[in-house]
Amino acid sequence: MNVFQRLIAKSRTRSPWFYCVNAGSCNGCDIEMAAALGPRYDVEQVGALRQGSPKHADILVVTGPITKRSHAALGDIYAQMPNPKAVVAVGSCPATGNVFAGSPTVDAPLENILPVDVYVPGCPPRPQAILQGLRQAAAGLSGEKVKE
Repeated sequence: MNVFQRLIAKSRTRSPWFYCVNAGSCNGCDIEMAAALGPRYDVEQVGALRQGSPKHADILVVTGPITKRSHAALGDIYAQMPNPKAVVAVGSCPATGNVFAGSPTVDAPLENILPVDVYVPGCPPRPQAILQGLRQAAAGLSGEKVKE
């Protein structure tokens, strides 16, 4: 790896861009995600920036139990993201399906559809946990480890 490639890899850990997808959630995780974006927790303190297009994002943040209607859209969104990329599953729903598991309209867990790099546990998770999950995903983009 030359100097320029090392510089790019290091900058990815310090300024990850992320794209959020609600895959059928109750919006509990989305409310906590909004709190993480606000001034109290300020996701930008770790250099993260929310993007409006997956084509500009390094990290895909997924909330919800992955409904059958969102299954194909998640694959399309993931395919649009440039490499290297990471997936963060926020909340219990993308990890297990939570209370929606076994429903005929749910395709949970997310790992059956996309490779998940970081799980943020909770129903809903705290904004601090979401920030930590984004830091872990950003560190994974360059192969580093972040202390938990």
